Formats: sequence, structure tokens, C-alpha cells
Amino acid sequence: MNNSFPFRRFSTLLNSVNLGRNWKPIPIPHRTIPEPRGQDLDFINVAHSHLIHSDWAKLTSLSTSLSLTPLRVKHILLKIQKDHVLSLEFFNWVGIQIPNCHTLETHSIILHILTKHRKFKSAESILRKILVSGSIEVPSNLFDEMLRSYRMCDSSPRVFDSLFKTLAHMRKFRNVTDTFCRMKDYGFFPTIESCNAYMSSLLDLNRMDIALAFYREMQRYRISPNVYTLNMIMCAYCKLGKLDKAVDVFKEMEGKGFSPNIASYNTLIAGYCNKALLSFAIKLKNTMGKYGVHPNVVTFNTLIYGFCKEGKLHEAGKVLNEMKAMNVSPDTVTYNTLINGYSQAGNSEMGSRIFDEMLRNRVKADILTYNALILGLCKEGKTKKAAYLVKELDKEKLVPNASTFSALISGQCMRKNSDRAFLLYKSMVRSGCHPNEHTFKMLISTFCKNEDFDGAVQVLREMFERSMIPDSGILSEICGGLCQCGKSQLAKMLCSEMEARRLMPAGFEKSKTFNFGAENENKASGDN
Repeated sequence: MNNSFPFRRFSTLLNSVNLGRNWKPIPIPHRTIPEPRGQDLDFINVAHSHLIHSDWAKLTSLSTSLSLTPLRVKHILLKIQKDHVLSLEFFNWVGIQIPNCHTLETHSIILHILTKHRKFKSAESILRKILVSGSIEVPSNLFDEMLRSYRMCDSSPRVFDSLFKTLAHMRKFRNVTDTFCRMKDYGFFPTIESCNAYMSSLLDLNRMDIALAFYREMQRYRISPNVYTLNMIMCAYCKLGKLDKAVDVFKEMEGKGFSPNIASYNTLIAGYCNKALLSFAIKLKNTMGKYGVHPNVVTFNTLIYGFCKEGKLHEAGKVLNEMKAMNVSPDTVTYNTLINGYSQAGNSEMGSRIFDEMLRNRVKADILTYNALILGLCKEGKTKKAAYLVKELDKEKLVPNASTFSALISGQCMRKNSDRAFLLYKSMVRSGCHPNEHTFKMLISTFCKNEDFDGAVQVLREMFERSMIPDSGILSEICGGLCQCGKSQLAKMLCSEMEARRLMPAGFEKSKTFNFGAENENKASGDN
């Protein structure tokens, strides 16, 4: 699904606000529903009597003999609206007995009743059922109905907040945008908790630009942030690489009346680590105690990851020791990060020691732990030991994943066992795992090194089936090798097939590759 349209729309709506004009909210419309007469009035009065006496059997009998209509449902709800429990019971009863009697207007009335009595979870449950229909027009039409019945129900602005928050949780961003813009038109604004829910969903989808634009809109309409809002803003800036902006927000917290919490520090420490500014990260960690905030497992894990990423394993070990000294227990993430760090550095022995400590401390190993160990062994060509660890997975009730197979394939490729590597690839596919470009690149490169260009072509065709574009350098290697073997026609056929499938990599110089191949072919025939 392409979410770009709602995001573009949001940016346009925000930019269209004229900050210079004197903004005044639109008056809220007032609508009434026709007064009941005759049989309608009689039905409503009798039904109301049955309801206040909790006589559901008589109400069912009445509704069977005399038709229940949307008009009657609306008037009954308005009549009992001071009792939110009874109102919800009646609303649900109608939904089971005569679901066709429910309209957007009856839904609006029950939402007004529930939010006025601060029963937000019940309101959001009803909203989800309406919105899950998937129709794009439903949220807009529902907003209109809620607006028209707002004064009639003497409602609370929280009814619109509930709609905004539910749409945010459901990630219906186009509708969230429209709802926010329509809310502010009438002088309604979402609560900070609902704004945070929206921003959190945006960050989960890596839409930092929209989260920041929305925050600016919050400031424009003086929606006061809280510490969680500011933490998310820091996170957005860090993810965009704008660390200086994140630092500014951190410094501004106190001026806004907030004390940075553990998440504030952890967010900024992660930002420093991602920029490899590890000394700044350590310095920030060291200042936490002065402000009554103490590093937790996330703080230490972030620092350990930062040092491991830079290959500074000795410093990562120091952080682990400090962690233990402060009685913060290392968890699975801590040990996995260190094991992976040593494996990437080609030190499987140290990785195994960390693993032994992990088991001694009764910290649960997961598939990532074993993958890191297997990768370390395979990088050193210790494929037998790696195979033994794979057997251990079954005992631990862990299932090999794509990374497990990729590590094993890399081990065989290091030993130039292209056929064994390809058999592992086949097992990987049978297990339902999806190989990535790196796995294919390893396989093709190994076949080419062994001058088994037919095998390399076989792997290349596997890439075709997954509509994956090969690396231009790898393709040059295959085509050049085929030409040297006197199979230039096969190389040309492969290129034609790739062009037809639109899988030709950028930067591949076809004419240069085939001219070079032809020269080698002619040279080989001349030598003979």
C-alpha cells in the first residue's frame, strides 16, 4: 500500500495555513431530529419503561410486534443518555436484534454519550468497528454526523479526540489528517495523548518529516507537549541525522517545565552512538546521576552496540563490566550484541566465552544468539562446529531463519564449496526463508571463483524468479567468464532476458563486457 498521498496531503494542508490571518473557529451547527408523534411516541415511552426496569424480554416482544426504526432508536438513546451503562446496553441490543436500525447518526449519539461520561475505551471500541469497514468516506461522514448531533447531546470535545486517536492507532493517516484539520476549523483540538499516539505511529513508519510537521502545527495552535512528545521529537531528529536539533530539544526540556527522563537520555545516547560520537554518549551517561536518573539496561545496551559497531570491543567490554558493577543485569540483547561484535571481528572464541557466561547467568539464548555464533564460526571457516550448533537449535526449540542459512552459506563460500553452498540455499528456500541480495552475491561470486559459470548462471536465474536485480560487478564477472569459456551467446541471451524483465543493473556496460570477452575468445582460438 502506498501511503505517500496522505502524507503529501498533510504537508499541503499544513502549508496552506495563513499564519497572518485572525483565525476564528467555525460555529458548531445545531440540528434537531423530528419530535416523535403518534405510534412513534407511544413506542418510545413503552420501550423506555421496559428499559429502566431492565425488562429485556418485554422490549424484545415489543420490537417484534411493532417495528423498531432508526428514528425510535435515536429518541430512546437521547431519553436514556444520562445512564451511559443502560445506553450502551440498549445500543448493543439493537445491534444484535435489528442491526439495520443502526445508522451513522445512532453511532454518533452513543459516542457522544460515552465520551461525555469519559468511557473512552468503549467509545474507541465502537469507532474501530465502524472504521474497519475500510470505506474512505466513513470517517468524514461520521465526523459530519458527530458535529450535527454535538449540541443536541450536549456533548464533550473529547468525542472528536476519540475519533482522531482511533484513526491514529489504526494508521488511517489520510483520515487522521482530515479529522485534525476539520477539528481545528471548529475550535476542537486533540489531547496531547492522542497527538502522541499519532506521532508514535508516524515514527514507527519512519515518517519523521511528517511527525515534525505535525509538531509544528501543535505549537501553532498551542497544544502543550509533554515529555513523551519531546522524546519523540528528539527521536525524529536523531533518525534524520539532525543530532544538533535533538540536543536543542533536550536542553529546552527544562525551560518547558520538564525533567528529562530515562527515555530522553537513552534517545540522545542512541543518537550519539549512531553518529559514532561515543565519547559524547559516555559523557551524557555519566551526567545522568546528577539529575536523579540512573542508566538502565537500554542505556548500557545502546552503548555496547555503539562500541561494537565501531569494532571497539575492548571498550564494549568495559561498559559490560560497569553495567554489572551498577547491578544492572545484562539481558539477551546485551549478550547478543557482544557475541555478534566478536563474530564480525572474526573472534569466535571470545564469542563462545560470552555465550558461556550468558548460559551461566541463565539468560535465555534466542535464534539471534545462535546466528551470531554460527556466523563467527563460518567467517573463520569452522563449518563443522557451525553445523553442530545448528543441531542444537532443535534441542532449544528454535527454528533456523534466513540469517542462519546465510551464515552457513557464507561458511561454505569461504571454503569455496560452491556446490554445498547451493545445496544450503535450496534447503533455505524449502524452509520458507527468503534469501537476500547478499546471499546471491556470495553464491555467484564463489561459483565464478571456481570458474563454474554454469553454476553462476543457475543462481542468476534464481534471482530472476524473484525479480531481483543483480550487482553490475557480479553480472560483468558472469558474462566475462562465459565469453572466456566460448559461451558468449549464452551471456548475450541472459542480458536480453534481463532487459525484457527490466532487471538490468545500472552501470553495467554491455558493449565493453562483450568486446573484452570477444578479444579473449579470439586470443584463445589463436593460441590453439
